[in-house]
Amino acid sequence: MNAITLIELGLTGLLVSLIPLLLVARAQGLVNRYRKLVWVTLFFTFDLIMFGAFTRLTDSGLGCPDWPGCYDHSNPLLAHEHINAAQEAMPTGPVTWGKAWIEMTHRYFAMAVGVLIIVLMVVAWWRWIKSAKTETQFRPWFPTALLGFVCLQGAFGAWTVTLKLQPVIVTTHLLLGLTLLAMLAWLAARQESHVPVTPAGRALVLPATLGAVLLALQIALGGWVSTNYAALACNDFPLCNGKLVPDMDFEHGFTLWRHLGMTAAGDYLPFQALTAIHWVHRSFAFVVILYVVWLAQRALRDPGLRKTGRWLLSIVGLQLCTGLATIYLNWPLAIAVVHNGGAALLVILMVMLNYKTRYAPQGLASAAPPVPARPVTP
Repeated sequence: MNAITLIELGLTGLLVSLIPLLLVARAQGLVNRYRKLVWVTLFFTFDLIMFGAFTRLTDSGLGCPDWPGCYDHSNPLLAHEHINAAQEAMPTGPVTWGKAWIEMTHRYFAMAVGVLIIVLMVVAWWRWIKSAKTETQFRPWFPTALLGFVCLQGAFGAWTVTLKLQPVIVTTHLLLGLTLLAMLAWLAARQESHVPVTPAGRALVLPATLGAVLLALQIALGGWVSTNYAALACNDFPLCNGKLVPDMDFEHGFTLWRHLGMTAAGDYLPFQALTAIHWVHRSFAFVVILYVVWLAQRALRDPGLRKTGRWLLSIVGLQLCTGLATIYLNWPLAIAVVHNGGAALLVILMVMLNYKTRYAPQGLASAAPPVPARPVTP
């Protein structure tokens, strides 16, 4: 990769980031601009995860088989000879014009998110030093950690391509992206004033933590389904291939270090391994759904958590519907992308719930309604 290509890629990422930065610049006051920048970065990271799901589900991850450019160029137009040759050799293969543009658009968005996080960090450090470390909302440690994390995410993005979509690398790339989203959601929660939480709501600290752990496990299982292309391994519901407990191969299905579609020994991955991957994700989903619904019901009882609880119930319902629709409708692309987006929304909501149970102001317990006095009988 030559220096000119790297400069062109950097300028492209900067150009894409100018759209959200111009929106932020319209806010009044530095505190409001910083708060808006955090939320805009969170929104663009959510969009990046959605587009990453679209890239993965359209099998465009190798649309440009090198990194960070496309055949050592900054955009597919400059690599037209290589793309034309690959497409003529394999018209439905991993490299086509459409897949190349999808993959490079995903990388441009990733670069833009990186630029936004750099701006976040620079503003935080500048204001923290200028205020003699008195303005706590600008503490720079968290934005600095975000920059380190986005660099790690970029490294896994490169390995996703260079290791030819190895499932454990792709799944880790997805999980790191959602972790970055969770970190930004936590930073966004820190910028807001929150409705006081009662002692009963404060008691949900441990249940909310467990909910976050269960959700993370389920998302990891879902990522494993997606990266192994096991979404259609069970084509019916509530049974799986006509059985409550189908024939499954857990050993090969959950061997982490192996090539896509292959066992660790280099043989083709048996269909029973894909069935095991799908069945575990489907089965564990009901555990997570029941727990999150219970947690949301508890949150609804507290004025400070009620809004988050309602959103949790809504998005869990969306996830259930889109998950079933991918089976009954034979995995339509739009619904599969929405299902990935629903998982990202659940991450944001679970982070907000955890933040509020810990750091929202302490409120008084709701008083019981007064009992009307009985009329005195003569």
